[in-house]
Amino acid sequence: MEPLTWTGGLGDVLDPLFLVSIIALLVSAALSIVVSVATPAQRIVVNPDGTIAAAEGLPGLTAKAQRWSLYAVIGIALAYVVGGAVLSWQGAGILGGMSRQLVPVWISLVALFAVSVATKRSTGLYGKLFDSTVGMIGFALVMFWVFTALYTGAFGLIATHDPLTQVSGMKNEVPGSPFSDEGYPFYLLGGDNLARDVFSRVVSGSVIVVMIAPLATLFAFMVGIVLGLPAGYYGGKLDTILSFLANLILAFPVILLFYLLVTPEIRQTGLPSYMGVALFLAPIAFAAVLIWSRYRTQPSRAYTLLAIVLIPLVWLYLSVINDPSTPIDFLGGIDLFDIAGGVLTVFVSVVFVNSPTVFRIVRGLTLDIKTRDYVAAAQTRGETPWYIMLWEILPNARGPLIVDFCLRIGYTTILLGTLGFFGLGLPPESPDWGSTINDGRRLLSIYPHPAIVPAVALLSLVLGLNLLADGLREESLRD
Repeated sequence: MEPLTWTGGLGDVLDPLFLVSIIALLVSAALSIVVSVATPAQRIVVNPDGTIAAAEGLPGLTAKAQRWSLYAVIGIALAYVVGGAVLSWQGAGILGGMSRQLVPVWISLVALFAVSVATKRSTGLYGKLFDSTVGMIGFALVMFWVFTALYTGAFGLIATHDPLTQVSGMKNEVPGSPFSDEGYPFYLLGGDNLARDVFSRVVSGSVIVVMIAPLATLFAFMVGIVLGLPAGYYGGKLDTILSFLANLILAFPVILLFYLLVTPEIRQTGLPSYMGVALFLAPIAFAAVLIWSRYRTQPSRAYTLLAIVLIPLVWLYLSVINDPSTPIDFLGGIDLFDIAGGVLTVFVSVVFVNSPTVFRIVRGLTLDIKTRDYVAAAQTRGETPWYIMLWEILPNARGPLIVDFCLRIGYTTILLGTLGFFGLGLPPESPDWGSTINDGRRLLSIYPHPAIVPAVALLSLVLGLNLLADGLREESLRD
């Protein structure tokens, strides 16, 4: 069987068009910059109906050229995806083979965007995100990896081979190399130095990132909110003590702190598990106080909601902290799941490192918002402090917190890649992107694909999160 080229027979038609559109986009972008600097302010013209408008002029023409060349690039890229998904192996090439594997992801993205755009006027800040081009691009990149992780981890639909299986003869094979054994006939993105399929390892690595980064960031926000709200609202000694502890943790370099927490010697002491016992209480405390502060005047309803919410949360909490390899082992047969020691250590480390920063953001927002008139009105009504904090202050701080949440997921993704690169925390054979980059870097000058592919995957996810945060910030400022 012949090796695949990147674009196959489809590239004979589309490659020249794609090259021309890329050159046109770059030239038009450069001209737009030059014209914006060299051209004086736009002229104002009066329309026949008496209205005024800016004359198009040279800046308008360059902007149009840039816009249409961008549309051409996007259209040809879509042609690669659609054409590659329906053509034969040699006609589709490597890009077409990957597109065919990712068909469930494409369908999910199209359905999600169609529903979101159709309902954007009734979905608040989420709907306004689709008025921002930057936000939509970031959202598309993030959801691409979310759907890839979902279909790979839950249904096994995307990966072409086992990411841990080594196949004789496929060591450091170039992208598109034919696969001699039964199963999928190609290594789409080549083989690594241990003869494992790079494409399968990259899409399987997305499962680890999507599983750890958002959840760990969410737990860090729960800890930061639970501590930051009372510190900013009450002030005094409570604020002084909590701020001192946060600054003490932030004084350590992040990478060094991570390194100390995930080393085998620290793990053997059980310290990460004991830290998890304290840190993972934050969501339970947040949910309990949130419900009670809202429905305290309706005890029967409050107790019902507390039982419905807290019983599952407490069971999940006990299952998370229960670890047969540590003294914290008491659930026995009612343990819902077992988390690998390395994954739990990394999770706890991310929560511990991110919580002080979130605490300072929440505290600062609380100090500002508690002086507003609606907070004074709630105090006049006789509302409790926790009601004011959770139902008056927190909702009005949601914009900056949502933006920081997206950015912090990106930071966490980079930290996970850094830990994997240095072989810390996760198992050595793990297909996480950091470990895959480290495996491929040793032969980077000879076989660049094993390191470049996961690096591009990491870059695209972090870029998507940053663009999504920019879009949310832009729309929240307009709100």
